[in-house]
Amino acid sequence: MDTKPARRRLFNKKEWSWIMYDWANSIYATNIMAAIYPTIFASTVENGDIRWGYATSAATLIVAILAPILGAIADYKGMKKKLFTLFMLIGVVFTPLMVAFGNWKIALIGYVVSRIGFSGSCLFYDSFLTDVTTDERMDKVSSWGYAMGYIGGSTIPFVISIAILLLFDYSTFAQTFSVLIVSAWWLVFSFPMLKNVHQEHYEEKPAHFSVGRIFSDVLRTFKKICTNRGLLFFVLAYFFYIDGVDTIISISTAYGSTLGLGSTGMIIALLVTQIVAMPCSIFFAKISEKFSARKALIGAVVIYLCVTLVGFYMGFSMEPEQEAYNKVFDEAYAGLDIKALSVGEDEALRIKNDFVSEYQSKKADDAAKDIAAMTKVYSPFCLKSNAEALRETEEAYIRTALADAYEANADKAEAFRSAISFSSLLFWIMAVMVGTVQGGIQAVSRSYFGKLIPKDQSNEFYGFFDIFGKFAAFLGPFIYATIGSLNPGHPSYGVLGLSALFLVGLILLISGKKHMSATEHIK
Repeated sequence: MDTKPARRRLFNKKEWSWIMYDWANSIYATNIMAAIYPTIFASTVENGDIRWGYATSAATLIVAILAPILGAIADYKGMKKKLFTLFMLIGVVFTPLMVAFGNWKIALIGYVVSRIGFSGSCLFYDSFLTDVTTDERMDKVSSWGYAMGYIGGSTIPFVISIAILLLFDYSTFAQTFSVLIVSAWWLVFSFPMLKNVHQEHYEEKPAHFSVGRIFSDVLRTFKKICTNRGLLFFVLAYFFYIDGVDTIISISTAYGSTLGLGSTGMIIALLVTQIVAMPCSIFFAKISEKFSARKALIGAVVIYLCVTLVGFYMGFSMEPEQEAYNKVFDEAYAGLDIKALSVGEDEALRIKNDFVSEYQSKKADDAAKDIAAMTKVYSPFCLKSNAEALRETEEAYIRTALADAYEANADKAEAFRSAISFSSLLFWIMAVMVGTVQGGIQAVSRSYFGKLIPKDQSNEFYGFFDIFGKFAAFLGPFIYATIGSLNPGHPSYGVLGLSALFLVGLILLISGKKHMSATEHIK
């Protein structure tokens, strides 16, 4: 007779199904929010990083306003799953709108609505944590959710997207594919969550359901948070530090593109972030268990504060060289009689921008060969009668003038290239630093909050948890975009502004030691 005790599985079906939704939706965070699409948008749309920042602020503000109200409704029996499904489908359906019409305004609308769907589904997903596991296993399950999310978002679909972009040279087809694969992956791997996870804790629907009752429930929850000083210190600190975390995720590649860093290098660096984040998320739960959640969060916030300072220095040291490099071509372009050309001002500007981008990565000897070749093509006396030959000659005329300016200022071009190399190295260092704490800080924050709240009101409380995060996520991109707008050509100042968010969060975590250490479950 076998007397050995049955071996406990790592996770049960409900826990695994809940974890799989992180696997499903993380490709949206990677391709749309962080790595691929922001890079494309920033490099193809004028002031793309600024427009992207405002769009992100708009989406997160809308979700922040709705979160506590939706949370109060979702706590009623049978409502959580319905609302989760609705917002998940909104995200899946509106994501393809970003590439459907080739218009940047419509693309931003698709991004705003799909991000509302993504964020709304995450609100209900987070609150399901109290339905699928116990307080004792909550840190572990939450951390594995983030860990599997990083693997899901950074392996198969993300790598395929990068491969297609590189193989097809960032063509329209490749960009469209990198967006459409998001919806397909997200929908398919949401099925375990839809099938196996159910609302275990709930409140019965009142006999007389009204809007006034919902707001009354919201106010009751808010008062409970305010009267528990330990929880209040935590959510205030969370408001600031999670703002910085979300903003760094949203603007990192757009910031790098603005500085002239290579898109491919940045995307691969963020792939490294995803890979590093997977084991570190699991390890972070063990750190929290050994030293306390508060101390683990303090360590993570300190690392993020260092990231913002490195990010500021990365841009600050590079911007003067970038400005000098661009000035050379701006002055040469301004001296041309563009209005007399048949290509038109928009096409001429595109030719100029393409040239500037190409030459910031070319070696001097290669550039000299190109200059000689273009000079041979262009001559005031070789204009041909057909339109295609005329356009080629006019393009050669523009590029030759710019190439002459480059040749006369090769020292400035080389200085800019050296700055790009140094900043690219710093970007890689930041990517690894972020990877060590990105998943852990979010996972421990989510599970620490879940341990303290009443299980039958989890959605309502997570609604406030979400509203703190979403109002914060509105503030961060707004700070970056506003400071960037006030200091044209110096986006590094916007990154420096983000350091204040981590600094305030750190002060609250440290000063709240007494209250957070003694925090009990809310009844």
